[in-house]
This record gives sequence, structure tokens and C-alpha cells, in this order.
Amino acid sequence: MDTSLQRYLDEEILPRYEHFDAAHRRTHAEAVIGESRRLAALFCAREELACVAAAYHDLGLEAGRKRHHLRSGELLRADRRLRDWFTEEEIETMAAAAEDHRASAERAPRTLYGRIVAEADRTIDPETILRRTVQYGAAHMPELDRAGQYARFTEHLRRKYGEGGYLRLWLPDPAKQRRLEELRTMMRDEELLRRRFDALYEAERP
Repeated sequence: MDTSLQRYLDEEILPRYEHFDAAHRRTHAEAVIGESRRLAALFCAREELACVAAAYHDLGLEAGRKRHHLRSGELLRADRRLRDWFTEEEIETMAAAAEDHRASAERAPRTLYGRIVAEADRTIDPETILRRTVQYGAAHMPELDRAGQYARFTEHLRRKYGEGGYLRLWLPDPAKQRRLEELRTMMRDEELLRRRFDALYEAERP
């Protein structure tokens, strides 16, 4: 990647994630960028387009979660600095990829880059998913007690990652399929899942 572009992302874009909830801070954006880079190489796509779309994919959270994916695309299109490195057509490709990353989207991403960012944002690592689910509940529903948080935790996991859940994997990546099955195996073990929740819940308490 062009060093000046990398510096711009590192110094001007990624710091904007620091005021989001714990599950969506800079470390999350960096992880999505890194996974987008891996997938771009695997599927013969341009690294720069995949990584920039990934860097912007959750910036729209500053306007709220409901339409954050659309706002992320708007922010990318509006960034005049990106014209130093990309054509208008490339910017539109990246903006569409940012818009299409949302896990609950009912249709497939419009381009390969949208599929890459969508897949990169689906962190199929069981421990990371469990931790981020607890963190989200603590940040956005602090009024819930432990029992309420656990109910929300299990319901979210079931709706998103369970058999028939709304999460869709858009690229044929066997490693991710294996990790998703590992998570589903954990979800079927109620005693194990409760132990992991309790440990993570205690770690997130002030």
C-alpha cells in the first residue's frame, strides 16, 4: 500500500474509532483491515481498495448504529483527501463496500470488495465473539442485571450465529466455516456458555 495513504489512515481515520464502544474501537477496525488484506490476496483483489473500505466501514457509528453502514459510505465519498489516491469510480466501489458490510443485510454485497469487507467484519473467533457480545450489552444496556445480560447474550448469539441465523458468509473460506461450527458447538453446551459469560461479565464490570 502507498505509504502516504497508510499514514493518512493511521493518523486521521483510525483514531476516530476510539470514542466508540469497546467492541468497535480502533483494534476492531485494524483487525477488519488486516483480514481484508488477507482476503484481497486470496481472491485476487486490490489491497488498497479493500483496506480503505475496511478502514471506513464503521465510521458511521458516530451517527448511530441503525444506519451506520450507510453513513460510513457517505463519509468515504465525502472525504476529498481520498482523491489524492483514487478515481471517482474507485471511491464509489469502496463506498458501496462500506455500505454493504452489515451482517444483517438481506442481500449479498454488490461487489467483490463488499464481500471482502463483509467477511472481514465477521470475526468468527468464538472467544472474540463472546467477549464483544458481553461488551456491547454492558455499553448499550447498562440497566440490565446479570440475568438480563445473559438472556440478551444468548438471544443475540442464537439470532446471529445459530443455525438459520442472519449471519451469512459471502466468500468460500473453509477456515471461517470451521470456526463458525466451533462457536455453534460452544453454544449448544449451555454449561460451558454460562461459564464463559460469567467470566467475561466479571471482567467488564467497573
